[in-house]
Amino acid sequence: MRYLFILVVFAGFLSCSSPGGNDKLPYIGRIEVDENSGDTTYHTIADFKLMDQDSNWVTNEDLSSGIYVADFFFTSCPDICPMMKTQMLRVYETFKDEPSVRYLSHTIDPERDTPAVLKDFSDRIGVDNSIWKFVTAEIDYMYKLGQTSYMAPMASDAQTGFTHSGRFFLIDKERRIRGYYDGTDPASVDFLIADIPKLLKEYE
Repeated sequence: MRYLFILVVFAGFLSCSSPGGNDKLPYIGRIEVDENSGDTTYHTIADFKLMDQDSNWVTNEDLSSGIYVADFFFTSCPDICPMMKTQMLRVYETFKDEPSVRYLSHTIDPERDTPAVLKDFSDRIGVDNSIWKFVTAEIDYMYKLGQTSYMAPMASDAQTGFTHSGRFFLIDKERRIRGYYDGTDPASVDFLIADIPKLLKEYE
């Protein structure tokens, strides 16, 4: 028999830690504990295969040597995406010399956000394409990945366009979600900047 625990930390509460503390980060998502063995199974990001801005395939294995920060966006977004990218750039600049930290930005508008468009976007904001991957896939594939793996709300229709989460997601080497952060709120992103060293410390 398995006992199922659900732990969801909403943007705004972020994590059980505070900037500068030494707390171990929580595990977010479904957590199952086997009654007989005591083994614990954590919610993880599903296997994926996405195309990046250099038209190369990116899989979960390509990110398995370190931790990464993920988000969802689209390049023509006039609303929250510019704020999110400003805040993600803060994180990138803070850790760009740390080889164990990567970034994965998923477009939810693959029709317009081709690899060439994503490459132009990444070049314009001036980031290292080997560190920060802007990735695309068929829309149904991307929505399923976002909703079931990252537990990120998103939708699209002809009248309202695209609606997506403004969260940043901190993912560990085992593909477990260790933090949610409001990517439009500098104070929330401060927690992410403080939490990344804590997560790296777990692997020392």
